[in-house]
Formats: sequence, structure tokens, C-alpha cells
Amino acid sequence: MDISTLSKQLNIPVQQLRFKMNAAGFRISPKANKIDNQIAKQVLAAFSQKPRTETIVKNKDISLPKVLTVKELAAILGMEVTTVIKQLIQNGVMATINEEIDYDTAAIVASDLGFNVSETVESSTRLGLGYVEEVLKAEMASNPLDFVTRASVVAIMGHVDHGKTTLLDTIRKTKVVETEAGRITQHIGAYQIAKNNKQITFLDTPGHEAFAAMRARGANVTDIIVLVVAADDGVKPQTIEVINRAKITETPLIVAVNKIDRPDANIERVKKELGEYGVLIEEWGGRVPLANISASTGQGVEELLDLILLQAEVLDLKANPKGQTLGTVIESHVSKTLGPVATVLVQNGTLNLGESVAVGRAFGKVRAMIDAKGHRVKNAGPSTPVQITGFSDSPDAGDILKTYQTPDEAKIAASAVLKSERAKKFQTTSKLSVEGKDLNLIFKVDVAGSLEAINEALDKLKNTEVKLNIIDQGVGEINDNDILRAEAANAVVVGFHTKLSPQAAKLSQSKQVTVRLYDIIYELIEDLTRQIVEMMTPEVVRTDLGRAKILAVFRTEKERMIVGGTVVEGKIKVPALVQIKRGDQIMGPGEILELQQNKTKTREVLAGFEFGISVRTDVKIEAGDTLIIFEESIKKKSL
Repeated sequence: MDISTLSKQLNIPVQQLRFKMNAAGFRISPKANKIDNQIAKQVLAAFSQKPRTETIVKNKDISLPKVLTVKELAAILGMEVTTVIKQLIQNGVMATINEEIDYDTAAIVASDLGFNVSETVESSTRLGLGYVEEVLKAEMASNPLDFVTRASVVAIMGHVDHGKTTLLDTIRKTKVVETEAGRITQHIGAYQIAKNNKQITFLDTPGHEAFAAMRARGANVTDIIVLVVAADDGVKPQTIEVINRAKITETPLIVAVNKIDRPDANIERVKKELGEYGVLIEEWGGRVPLANISASTGQGVEELLDLILLQAEVLDLKANPKGQTLGTVIESHVSKTLGPVATVLVQNGTLNLGESVAVGRAFGKVRAMIDAKGHRVKNAGPSTPVQITGFSDSPDAGDILKTYQTPDEAKIAASAVLKSERAKKFQTTSKLSVEGKDLNLIFKVDVAGSLEAINEALDKLKNTEVKLNIIDQGVGEINDNDILRAEAANAVVVGFHTKLSPQAAKLSQSKQVTVRLYDIIYELIEDLTRQIVEMMTPEVVRTDLGRAKILAVFRTEKERMIVGGTVVEGKIKVPALVQIKRGDQIMGPGEILELQQNKTKTREVLAGFEFGISVRTDVKIEAGDTLIIFEESIKKKSL
């Protein structure tokens, strides 16, 4: 059938009909003049002015989520997609079959089609760290004989540059520290070593202040914290934070006093400072073991490992390798060749190659597992860190991995989390302010843990004047979609430890989208802080200088007067501003242009002396008026 014929039958202009057909999912070439007769019948049914009452179910109760696609809405209503799209168009909404709409829009359409609508109450579907503890307690109660001794999980923590990564390098006999940007550890790594035929799993946690959230997560999944304190530097802010974190989570501490080979090392001072924060070492009658070490030379490291094994023995750590397989994502990133890759610490059960898993919004089958030594393995038991591939998406650090019987079960669990996240993102995007006091940002990073660290730092930049809106954030290279999203939202794209694809680079120039790339997190935070401060309205600070009495008016010109008087309090100076007061009433403002004393130009005149001034003002100054002299300065606000 000719499109022009169809246009006449529907009484819709040809161009408008083409638009509606494409919006409704009928993909029509812009140059096509004819369409298949079967498609023509469907178009007639969709856009005919005669309502298709036979498909409308009256007084039917339905529940809709916060966000859903047009196709999903049609399925819930039990109606043709074309009928739903037609109703959307009649309400002024042009949406394609796979396009998302919010609850309010969907509710209006459903109501127009005769349904009684309510919003679905969605509970949180993302598993938390507490879930692992609950499963372990339940399995211990029902199958205690299945539990076996597991390796201790140890987090090495402390202040920046106190030698945490160097210590781990000495233990692992590697040199990771030399590859770190700015020589600051910026990701969590998980490693496993053997000592006296016993395994110890280490988490290398960053020490920079911006990574508080990552350190907090590390403390929640670890059995023992090794607190590294430099003997030449003592207790510092992150040292105190680790101490407090250990107290909150009731995680045992072992203190490693590092850099004892330095000439200015003061071990006794470190012990005293630790005692001031409630960390009483065994030598002083407390319960906290302490090892004196030099991470760079290896001195005392073996003794430290012995202390860890002793503490693990006391804790009597157990897990069920036959139970429900659960683990925590320590880190994740997107590989160009492997896709999403996650480092997972298995906490219970045994993870096997090929098993169906869900972790946060991601799901899939375990396609490959690599252990801490880089070897491919087929299974991983409790306290074992492994890198896993096979996910549909990059999971977030801290997400709980769980195995399922079938791929469909895993997909359903992940889809529930994804829907919840989509709803939150949809709400955030739709509520963007247009007042010009918003800083809209899109973040792309190399690994999920970096997002957690950045979000933690951004929390400290919140203020009442400039609103930070995270339009989107994800793992991987900055691509065309990021640039287009930034253009639509008037956002800045921020990349951390990631690249800008060549296509995205060209597109950002043509669309005039700002892209900023960083390798050091505190530089990123400093730049954002500076931008927020620049967007804030500067504070005008007024400083009162003095008061003067007008005794005579010498000349009156347009917007300018020459008057004389005496300073009764403080001083009068040039340049300065004045308020002209007559009785109890402020008549208006003025600005001193020139100041004389005894007919000689001067910079200021003090109390008790007479003066003559030229002042710019719209007020007609009279003898007897009082001048209130003051200065104003601009003070930039700070966070």
C-alpha cells in the first residue's frame, strides 16, 4: 500500500505518519513510498481514530514499577504494543517500543486504558555483607561437621606512605609499588601466600585519605588487620581511622612498626601514641601483638607472619566448603579481551568453573578462574581470592557473589537489582535542576573500587549552593554514548585511570563536551573542589571604617558632589564607600572619589580632623548629614 493512501485513510499528514510509525516500532525508510499490506493493516489498527475497545479491560487492578519499557508496560496490560504507543502519542509522549518511561507516564496511559494503577513496592534485592554471616550461622547450626579450618584473611592498613605495599611486596617478593601512579596504592588487590604449610590471604588496601570507603570494606571482610605505622612518622589520621574501624567491626589488630632501620626511627614514641588511642600492646600489658619490621630490608617480616598465624589459630576460623557458595567482590574492571573481570574472595562453599552466578546487577557463568599466582584453577574454596570472567556486566566492589542452580535463576536475581538501579537513575536524571547552580558529572573509571572511593570523596564536597549530580558512572573506556549523554545533560565527563576512545575524542570536540582525565585521585578532587567554589556566589565582606559629619556643601553636579566635614569616629579614606544618613534614615549610597585635608590630596583623614571630598552619588547631600564610611571586599566561599 502507498504511504500517501494510508495517510489519507488515517487523516494524518505523510511526514507526521512516518514519524509516528517509526516511534511505534514500524521501521520505515525515509525514502520508502510503499509498505507491506500486512504492516499497513497493523498501522491502521494502531492509528485509526476508532478505539479498539475489545482489547481494553475495564477496572483491572495492576501494579507498575518506577520505570519500565513500553514493551514491558504492554505485557503487563496484556495489550498490543501499538495500542500502548498510540495512547502515549495521544498524551504527547513519543516513545519507541524499547524506550523507558517513568511510573507517572505509565500510570496515565494505563488509567486511560481502563486500569486501576498502583506503584510496585520494591524491596532491596542487593545482597549485603550481613547475608554471608546469616548463611554461615544457619549452616553451622544445621551442619557443623561440614565446617573446616580456613585461611585467615588479613588486611594491611595504615597511613599513606607508611610502607603497606612495600611490606606486601616483600611478602610476595614482587615490586608492585614501583608501578603505582604517584607511588600511592589506588586499588585493592588480594593475594595468598603459604607459611609453615598454612595459607594466609592478604588484602592490600590503599592508604590515601580518599579511599576511606575501600578501607572500610576491607575491614568488613577481613579476620585480622595489620596496622602499619612508620617508626619515623608515628600515628597519623589514617592510622586513627584504622584503629576506629577495627573497634567498630571488632576485628583483631596486629601492629607492624615499619622503617625501624631509619636513623630517626622512634619505636617507643609509636607505642606511646598508640596507647593514647586505646591500642595497648602486649609488652605494656595489653592484648595487641606488635612486630618491629623493615619492609624494605625484610627485617622482622617472618616474625610478623608468625604473629598472624598465631592470631588465626586463636580465632579458630572455619567455613563450609560444601555449603552455599558466597563471596565478596574485592575489585572489578573491564578488559578489552575478556570483558568484565572481578576479583572475588570466596567466603563459603566452593566456587566451580562453569557455575551460574549472580553478583549485584551482573550474572553469568564462571568462564575462567585465575588464582593469586596467575594460574588457571577449576575451583576455589573459602578464603581463596580468584579473578573471574564470564559476567554480563562489571559488578561493584563489595557486591556479594552467589551461585544458582540455573542460568535463568541467576539472571532473574541480577535483573531485579538492575531494575532497582535503573529506577533510581531515572529519578535522578529527571530531577536535574535548570537553575545553573548544578554541576553535572559522568564518571568512567578503570575499576569499580575507584567509583566507591570517588563517591566517598564527593560526599565531602556537598554544599547548600552548588548541587552535584552524578548523571552516570561506570567502568571502562569513555565512549560515544558517554559524550552524547553528557551533551544532553550539560555534564562534564571525568575519567579516572581510563582512556578516551578516538571516536569519543572527536565527538567531544564537535559537541563541545568537556572531558577531564586523571591518574591521581586527589588531583581529581582538588579540581572538582575548585570548580564548585568558582560556581558559588562570592561572599561580600563589609568593614566599617568610621563616621563623619557634613558641615558644608561646596558644589552639586549630576551624580557628583563636593562637600566638607569633620571625622567624628574612626577615619575617612579613599577609595571607600559611604552610606548617607539623615536623622535615622539611610538616604542612599555613595563612593568617595577624592579626599583632601587643608586643600591637599591625601589618602586618609583621622578622627577629629576636617576634610573635603568628591563623592559620586545620586543623593543630594545636605549639611548635617552623617557619612558612614566602609569598605567591601570579595571573599570566595570554601568547602
